[in-house]
Amino acid sequence: MLLRKVSKLFAEQGIRSYLVGGFVRDVLLKRDTVDIDIAVAVDALELAPRIATTFGGKYVLLDEVSRVGRVILPVDGATKGQRKLDFTTLKGSIEQDLARRDFTIDAMAVDLGELEKDYTAIQLIDPFDGWGDLEQGMVRAVTDTSFKLDPARLLRAVRIAAELGFSIDNETESLIRRYCHLVASVAGERVREELLRLLAIPQSKFLPYLDGLGLLTAIIPELNQTKGVKQPKEHFWDVFNHSIETVSAVDFVLRQGGWEYGNDEVLAVVPWSAVLTYHFELEVSSGSTRRSLLKLAALLHDIAKPQTKTIDEDGRIRFLGHATDGAAMVVNILERLRFSGKEVKLVEIMVRHHLRPGQMSHNELPSRRAIYRYFRDTGEAGIDILFLNLADHLATRGPQLNSAQWQEHAQSVEYILSQRFQEETLVTPPKIIDGHDIINIFGISPGAEIGQLLEAVREAQAAGELTTRQEALAYIGERLPTKGCK
Repeated sequence: MLLRKVSKLFAEQGIRSYLVGGFVRDVLLKRDTVDIDIAVAVDALELAPRIATTFGGKYVLLDEVSRVGRVILPVDGATKGQRKLDFTTLKGSIEQDLARRDFTIDAMAVDLGELEKDYTAIQLIDPFDGWGDLEQGMVRAVTDTSFKLDPARLLRAVRIAAELGFSIDNETESLIRRYCHLVASVAGERVREELLRLLAIPQSKFLPYLDGLGLLTAIIPELNQTKGVKQPKEHFWDVFNHSIETVSAVDFVLRQGGWEYGNDEVLAVVPWSAVLTYHFELEVSSGSTRRSLLKLAALLHDIAKPQTKTIDEDGRIRFLGHATDGAAMVVNILERLRFSGKEVKLVEIMVRHHLRPGQMSHNELPSRRAIYRYFRDTGEAGIDILFLNLADHLATRGPQLNSAQWQEHAQSVEYILSQRFQEETLVTPPKIIDGHDIINIFGISPGAEIGQLLEAVREAQAAGELTTRQEALAYIGERLPTKGCK
């Protein structure tokens, strides 16, 4: 066992050490965990590299000021993945160290040296009754200065409660509301990590709770402008609440839990398969999956509605250009929160094109040409946008959902997906001519026109209008009647 080996090594070197924090909490809750927190009475930044070398792992510096280092070890056997050992430098006694921690359920420790004993004899160091709060399912701050010392704990409190199905005690809630503004000072990387972990929780109700605590608009101030913004009569909610409901509806259509306004009949018409399950579980970047980023896009898809709102002479409310403007705003928001370039691009495309699936046809199934254009423009986000559009529809009507309209919408999405999966030529038609052919045969000079002609050929291929090189050349010739062939 890894921990016994580490304990033995430390004992031989006379190093006092303790298992602390989330690892102890998860063991007591009988939750699987691969992250181990160890406090050591020496400089962790000197010790951790030696541990990495001894056990064949990789050393990562986490915090030079607080002297925190990480060792990443490969996991052997049936379990795949990695195990992370985070070493923190003990300052003073273990009780003093625990007093500086965030929540009582994370302020428990076990002397690592006691692992050599019978497990039943191991003593839990628990000065703040974390065990009692575990039994009650309660997240409680260790001191009333916890959030001032580290404002990232404001988000962490909600995330831990959501992950464990716990409640936050009343005094701690009051502290969060008092210090919620401090979350704006937290490094973007840390906000990103906590937000993604929250978004990874299925069927969660954390967004309204975050908002009630003053945290949601503190980390994304742009959302505050969407509150109270009235929408056309088709909408049941204002822009802000519609956005919140769209996130819940995403979980619903992705089979991640129920939705207050959905039922089995509503869900039955939504396409699903093992391929789609795999697609939405794919990791996009460290800590993010396609599902979590789709939920983020759902939260932000109407972010530009306040600034684009107009009212016609007949009283009709419009939000012309809100998808395009929203995409630009999303880039700024996610870059501020230090999302990766790949994450930013994916969410930006989803927001920019979230209306497209509903615009591909009217009262009939989309044409092959329309489907080709859709996947050409949306690229790798095409599948995700289809489900965002479904969730958007549900969160628009809410309890006033029209069953016939919903079935028609879902059937259109199912058709687009079936065409996408069955016929790859709809997405990437095989190359039958290239730019050199057009230049040599039609005598056209290199330039933008070449690309436009090649795209016209690909689109005609996707529509099933041509399949051979000769047909492609004839097609171009028809579009260039004055050119002729050389």
